[in-house]
Amino acid sequence: MRLFKGGQRRSKCHDYGIGTLAFYGFRADDLFMRRKEILERLNSDGGLTAFQKKVLTKLMDVPRGQTVTYKKLAAMAGRPRAYRAVGTAVRKNPLAPYVPCHRVIRSDGGYGNYSGKGGRQGKIRMLREEGAIRQG
Repeated sequence: MRLFKGGQRRSKCHDYGIGTLAFYGFRADDLFMRRKEILERLNSDGGLTAFQKKVLTKLMDVPRGQTVTYKKLAAMAGRPRAYRAVGTAVRKNPLAPYVPCHRVIRSDGGYGNYSGKGGRQGKIRMLREEGAIRQG
């Protein structure tokens, strides 16, 4: 956690550049949404199962500049063989980019699908912006 003006805390999951926020249509002050607020919003979302909420919560622990596979994220959520269910949870993410679903990739190193703005190319662009993959 990092401290910001006014003693507010935020988690590593909020390390988005202004470009990523603008890409999603967020203002710069949206950057300071705190982890507690995100968790409250996830838990109050009636459209998500308990497992999906757990997956999205674990996904918030993946820092900027890193990626995680669907399989690894399934293990982090306590169900190592449920990697397809992880894909569904990520697809249903109601709080992108605060819950960074673009950081989830396939086990073979492929980028996988992305239903967010810009599609697969948008996912690649965000990963490059964060330094998770190299230009080229």
